[in-house]
Amino acid sequence: MEALREGSEPAFDALFQRYKQPIFGFFSRRLGDSGRAEELTQETFIALFRAAKRYERRASFRTYLYAIAFRILRADRRKSVFRAAFLGSPKAAASAATPSHTEESLWVRRALAELQPTDREIVLLREYQQLSYEEIAALLQIPLNTVRSRLFRARVALRDLLSPPSTSSVSQPAAQSSSARKGPRQ
Repeated sequence: MEALREGSEPAFDALFQRYKQPIFGFFSRRLGDSGRAEELTQETFIALFRAAKRYERRASFRTYLYAIAFRILRADRRKSVFRAAFLGSPKAAASAATPSHTEESLWVRRALAELQPTDREIVLLREYQQLSYEEIAALLQIPLNTVRSRLFRARVALRDLLSPPSTSSVSQPAAQSSSARKGPRQ
């Protein structure tokens, strides 16, 4: 990043080649639209190039890049809410943008959607982008222990959402209802 700060185009190319797939994945997992994810990936690197002169090494470069991507994602979501208010239903736009996936990844996507927005971001940043707890805390501007506890709770919630329903809990009420119909034994 220091070489890019000095205006080196090969340094930009190297950073782009190294981080384009992870940033694309960051957007595509959140948007479900690979075309829009590609556009936001490009916007992220344009913003990085424009901000290169102002870069100060306070955190790792990866955290800095994801912070740019996160701000661009938030701005895009605000714009899409604004557009949806004038152009139509956001649900229709969201369902049209969702690509077909395998059944398992669809279940995971649905379970992630059930989580609170901050918990979902923490899980995605940790599990898919492989950011450290410290990097997530810096990116989301929350305390480190909050990241740890929310990640733990989100993982528990995901496990509960993804586990198959217990057959014993289903058969118990049925047995109770059949005994209730018969009445007390005499």
